[in-house]
Amino acid sequence: MDVALPRAQWLDVVARTPLVSIDLIVLDDAGHVLLGWRRNRPAQHSWFVPGGVVRKDESLDAAFARIAEAELGVGLSRAQAEFVGVFEHRYDDNFAAAPGITTHYVVLAHRVRLAALPERPADDQHGAFRAFSVEQLRVEPAVHRYTRAYFTEV
Repeated sequence: MDVALPRAQWLDVVARTPLVSIDLIVLDDAGHVLLGWRRNRPAQHSWFVPGGVVRKDESLDAAFARIAEAELGVGLSRAQAEFVGVFEHRYDDNFAAAPGITTHYVVLAHRVRLAALPERPADDQHGAFRAFSVEQLRVEPAVHRYTRAYFTEV
């Protein structure tokens, strides 16, 4: 099933299961990192790396390509990325702001190096995109702690 679920069904999934997602740590040749200003929950009102959820019956390769195209506007394969590791992201809220429902992600983080960062317009999930140096994102309070954690050893 390579389609998004209706909102009510997705909320039920979020309430009952951990979600598997892929985060894209995108760096350019100068070492700048692409972050998006999150409009939606969870992680709303923070700078975060691009990423997305793996859908039921979707291969990791297909999910990676879909997420890269949707989030970056760039055609990439998982073979072009370096696997960074598995991370857990837990939030006290959820995309629908429904009371009492937390969100739990099991994140497969991948590093992608591009000659230049893609220029992305704002969209329904991101109010803006911005390039940060690793030094900047380590100290910028609006960069989400889960994003900052990807750069402890970069």
